[in-house]
Amino acid sequence: MIYVENLTKYFGDLCAVDQISFNIQKGEILGLLGPNGAGKTTTLRMLTGFLRPTLGDIRVKDYNIDEHMLEIKDLLGYLPYIRFRNYLQ
Repeated sequence: MIYVENLTKYFGDLCAVDQISFNIQKGEILGLLGPNGAGKTTTLRMLTGFLRPTLGDIRVKDYNIDEHMLEIKDLLGYLPYIRFRNYLQ
């Protein structure tokens, strides 16, 4: 019940994510595969509200990310990659 349509993210002139679309239904599992720099982390950050897309639509259940970011964050869990060595010093 996650709907992504034409999701795009630019960092300046660099297009990190280029018009991806997909739907994930209840009970489905999705994996994002690709080389470093392919946009996997950027996509997840946009899906979870940590990064705003340049273009495109993200909906989780009936919530649009532009209008209901807090509700979507409550529905999704996201643990970003952290370099623990930096926190131990």
